[in-house]
Amino acid sequence: MKTLLNTLKDRLTNRQPTVLVTVVASSGSTPRGTGARMLVGEEGRIYGTIGGGAVEYRSTQMAVEALKQKSSYTNAFTLTKDDVANLGMICGGAVTVFFQYIGGEREDVLRMVQAACGMCGRDEDAWLIVETTDESAWEMGVYSRSAGLVGLENAPEGLVQRLNAPIVSLELSGRRFYAEQFVAAGRVIIFGCGHVAQELAPVLSHLGFRVVALDDRPQFANRELFPTADHVGLVDFSRIADTIEITENDYVCVMTRGHRFDTEVERQVLRTRAYYIGIMGSRPKKQQVEKLLLEEGFTQRDLDRVHMPIGTAIKAQTPAELAISIAGELIQKRAEKNGL
Repeated sequence: MKTLLNTLKDRLTNRQPTVLVTVVASSGSTPRGTGARMLVGEEGRIYGTIGGGAVEYRSTQMAVEALKQKSSYTNAFTLTKDDVANLGMICGGAVTVFFQYIGGEREDVLRMVQAACGMCGRDEDAWLIVETTDESAWEMGVYSRSAGLVGLENAPEGLVQRLNAPIVSLELSGRRFYAEQFVAAGRVIIFGCGHVAQELAPVLSHLGFRVVALDDRPQFANRELFPTADHVGLVDFSRIADTIEITENDYVCVMTRGHRFDTEVERQVLRTRAYYIGIMGSRPKKQQVEKLLLEEGFTQRDLDRVHMPIGTAIKAQTPAELAISIAGELIQKRAEKNGL
């Protein structure tokens, strides 16, 4: 979403008209679900995807036509047997797509998109809200607690209080709104900036996680090694609270250069409300560390919060494979957190 917003900001800055294509409803077997987006210009698709195949192909054509007509509208697609066969599916499905024409002269939308880009850098929930009461005269805004509502100048009272899920469709005061959370509070905090962390950080950033990479060695806590991370810094593994506050929304991945440092960090993280704790190590290591921490007064319930070995069981060996394994587990945990 961050890249999509930056792309849209650049086009509006250059006064280039664009169509934002969004899947606002789906059922059955569809390539992408509600919330999938792409940007389309006169030259065709610019960024993003709503799943490829027949729906995306036809939607791109319709978006180019919407550019010519300077119009916005919704369209419902029903995937036929031939469509789903081409996509390798068994059952059909239905997709409703909103084609949102954004004129290059829309300074108000540019201000809203600039605000949204700023929200992407903050550790708090943020939503994109589109009013679809009148598709030909849509309005759009973004909301976060610190920035407030930007856009949707005449939004009905109580709208932002209804933003309580990743995707919200609602009617309020006789008006229809579609809202999608594009920033979720919470970071992936990586303790240890070795080879696995260097492979992991760009994968997580691409998946929409905000990454914090920390190490006690300056040569590893290096922005050049972690160009996609939100923050890279030094930390004293024995006093991590001096450097970072871990919240109930954060995912913690521990992969320092040695078991002693891993255990030192684990002790401290277990005293926080971290949503997820994953630690590099073998099952024998897990048994040894659990025995030690139980003797120190931690409970089995405390230790059950820890995922060790970290990642999904795909027999990963190399740093790159381990990164994919860890990313898979974090995707699953994020989905569970969102009630999926």
